[in-house]
Amino acid sequence: MRLWMKAGLLVLGYNFVQAGSAEQSAPEGTVLAVSQSLRPTSRPEAQDMGEAPESESFSVWLKGFKARAAAQGIRPATLEQAFADVTYDAEVVRRDRSQNEFTKTVWDYLDSAASDARIAAGKAALAKHKALLERIEAKYGVDKEIVVAIWGLESAYGSFRGSDSTIRSLATLAYDQRRRDFFENELMELLRIVDAGDVRLADLKGSWAGAMGHTQFMPSSFQAHAVDFTGDGRRDIWSEDPSDALASTAAYLKHFGWTKGQPWGVEVTLPEGFTYTLANRQVTKTPADWAALGVLGLDGKPVPDYGLASILLPGGGAGAAFMIFDNFEVLEHYNTADAYVIGVGHLADRISGGKPVQHDWPRGDRALTFDERVELQRLLTAKGFDTVKLDGRIGPLTINAVRAYQVATGLLPDGYASLRLLQTLR
Repeated sequence: MRLWMKAGLLVLGYNFVQAGSAEQSAPEGTVLAVSQSLRPTSRPEAQDMGEAPESESFSVWLKGFKARAAAQGIRPATLEQAFADVTYDAEVVRRDRSQNEFTKTVWDYLDSAASDARIAAGKAALAKHKALLERIEAKYGVDKEIVVAIWGLESAYGSFRGSDSTIRSLATLAYDQRRRDFFENELMELLRIVDAGDVRLADLKGSWAGAMGHTQFMPSSFQAHAVDFTGDGRRDIWSEDPSDALASTAAYLKHFGWTKGQPWGVEVTLPEGFTYTLANRQVTKTPADWAALGVLGLDGKPVPDYGLASILLPGGGAGAAFMIFDNFEVLEHYNTADAYVIGVGHLADRISGGKPVQHDWPRGDRALTFDERVELQRLLTAKGFDTVKLDGRIGPLTINAVRAYQVATGLLPDGYASLRLLQTLR
């Protein structure tokens, strides 16, 4: 469960989030997201791949890693079996290098995340596993529709859990220079999982980046949050039975503070003349206070009091507006991209019988490329609106810089990092 970005543009497969996967090849209509809650704190710019390393070089690294694993207590038999046929996979590195350019606007992402087919499949999954999901909800206090929605986005309700060798993928990425420490740790945790008897080596299949199972946990997230809900002595997120995987997802969300019955967010209508500087994650008010400022639900009434909330404009002032609550932040632990969180939340709402997003989006806009996002940050910083980092991530720091620039230049201060804004900066 994880990614490198925020706000109106989703960078799919861009970084790693708490529970899960990186983007992988999947049947048409499948939406995949990165997941795992131990994401790197920075992402270096992609480097040229060059020629694939010779097997001899990989073998040297592997020999050293196996020695380190043995020193940490991994059984010799596990090491021998796990790496018996493991080779370097150049395709994994190619896909890792190419992620930066794989972008979507939030509306394009939602069109797929909450497509009619995915909604129908989600309702069917909810009905089929109703008893199981109700037990999970009762135990962990996490709404069953949210668990099903994550399942739907991560593996198309278990129909596509990944076919890459998890050992080979993690070994390849651990050998690679760019994020060696992160992936070596994940590989070590995977070997501990095998040693503990939770999974057979033959069953270790998942995404190209090492995420596993129905809801795409990375090994470290599995170690921290997976549960044996069936009571068979194994935390099995890989089998056809989704019980342990779905319960583990609920346990994960519970750990980060999920509040049952609180929405992730509610679509709202902004009043004419709304002060757009208030659409800031750092500005929180009760729904009643927002209503006093003219921010109302789609029914024209104040949003019920679910607690303190912020206003989010993932498509800028020309797109839909959402009043988001604490559960939004909980879902960010699963995947940091706003589009993913909105996708999970909205899919859960639609599975429950909710309506589509009612407001229009600026569909004439396209997503900024990675290079364009870095350029946007560079130009903002050069003009005195410091984004702090030039990393291509449209997160809170960059959004605040965009808003400050908009205020200073008389533009609508919605914090929206659009191509139009970049052209203005140029």
